[in-house]
Amino acid sequence: MISQDRQRRFEADLIDSYDEELEMEVDDRLLDGESALSEEARESRKVYFRELFRLQGELVKLQDWVVNTGHRLVVIFEGRDAAGKGGAIKRITQRLNPRVCRVAALPAPNNRERTQWYFQRYVSHLPAGGEIVLFDRSWYNRAGVERVMNFCSDDEYEEFFRSVPEFEKMLVRSGVQILKYWFSITDDEQEVRFQARIEDPLKQWKLSPMDLESRRRWEAYTVAKEVMLQRSHIPEAPWWVVQAVDKKRARLNCIHHLLAQVPYHDIEHAPIDLPARVYNDDYLRQPVPESMIVPEIY
Repeated sequence: MISQDRQRRFEADLIDSYDEELEMEVDDRLLDGESALSEEARESRKVYFRELFRLQGELVKLQDWVVNTGHRLVVIFEGRDAAGKGGAIKRITQRLNPRVCRVAALPAPNNRERTQWYFQRYVSHLPAGGEIVLFDRSWYNRAGVERVMNFCSDDEYEEFFRSVPEFEKMLVRSGVQILKYWFSITDDEQEVRFQARIEDPLKQWKLSPMDLESRRRWEAYTVAKEVMLQRSHIPEAPWWVVQAVDKKRARLNCIHHLLAQVPYHDIEHAPIDLPARVYNDDYLRQPVPESMIVPEIY
């Protein structure tokens, strides 16, 4: 029997975990309570969070199935800068075990990596049995940023498109499932998001000189994206385009689609019984020195 006090504390802890999403969605510097949101907007937010929590519950079931079956899943997120890839990845991983579901976000290759087989540095991040790896950008950098910014030669670019279908087919034959998502936003929407980052001190770190240059080369990125989708869309690992102008809809649609691509099902677990705390007469808890205590400012 759970006491009322323990039930209250349990509910408070649950609400606190939900507040993490609210903290990411609501900027307290701009909102005075809920006054800045219309009734329609507040209702829309309720629907969004309700559905997000439901889908995250399904992701936990997916995780259990992946661990139980030894499934290997790779999910690739590509798109223009500020397209919302990172936000979707956060919502996917938020309630999952980081030992099962991890994010691979590789930096620019170093001098040694530039002399390796192009795919080599990505191979070490591929999942073992019972793992999910989300690539926040991937080997498709060569088809996008490297092509647009002239970081690769024409020969290297063409060799990539000769190799990538075979590389992915080889992974699929070995039992790795690959899902590839392109997050699509409009010209105007990217400009708004970039401007918001410029004006918000908490988001300025997201802007790099490369991001700013990508804004100037919008049309070149469009051409590169179209070529990439055409030349690397294969039955074994097709591309899926997420309409991402509305961030919340994009997250929900992406997660819903991802779940539909994996044949997971509920895994039965034995009931969990919390063992009784053992008390020993000779146990004496030692006091913590005051100098080690974090000051309680709040």
